[in-house]
Amino acid sequence: MKKILVAFATNSGSTADVARTVADELGKDGAQVDVLRVEQVTDLEAYDAVVLGAPMIVGWHRAAVKFLKKHQAELRRVPLAYFITARSLTRTEETSVDGIPIRVDPDLAKAPANLQHLSLRERYARVENYLRPALKAAPRLRPVSVAFFNGRLDLFGMIWWQMLFVLLVIQAKPGGTHNLPFIREWAASLRPTLSDVRTASTPSG
Repeated sequence: MKKILVAFATNSGSTADVARTVADELGKDGAQVDVLRVEQVTDLEAYDAVVLGAPMIVGWHRAAVKFLKKHQAELRRVPLAYFITARSLTRTEETSVDGIPIRVDPDLAKAPANLQHLSLRERYARVENYLRPALKAAPRLRPVSVAFFNGRLDLFGMIWWQMLFVLLVIQAKPGGTHNLPFIREWAASLRPTLSDVRTASTPSG
């Protein structure tokens, strides 16, 4: 039986809900799926695949980036996928970044006012700008897929400077709902790939 880890970082609990939905879908083919906060993960040896999710809070959640750096050697030996929750994303029609397949929640991505002249907020909220720092943090890893989901923004779970950033720079609105059918669709699409156990996720060469 395959054993899959869905690890997540969260500020106010919203991303935990997404992680549980992903895990539920992954388990439908009989796999054993554990859902843990990244701080609870001490050993990855028992897992055949890993999904890591976290929100965008002035960059991808620091705990998720720390997890990648800490476990980079262990994560190289298994299929790996990322999901990112956000309240603002500029629709620029990318289907991949550095050859990595990208899936974007249609409820999240918004068309820019002028694709040729993006505003500061629109430039910051691009798929590429969100993902590249995560890839750079663990360059020996290559996720099989990355999904961007609409998140829920709870200002009470933020430090004051985080709150100012998302309100003034990102101009994200509090609230929001998860697109559960899209989350489940993405998770279901991962099952064949994650079933290819003990497949290294490191780039060739």
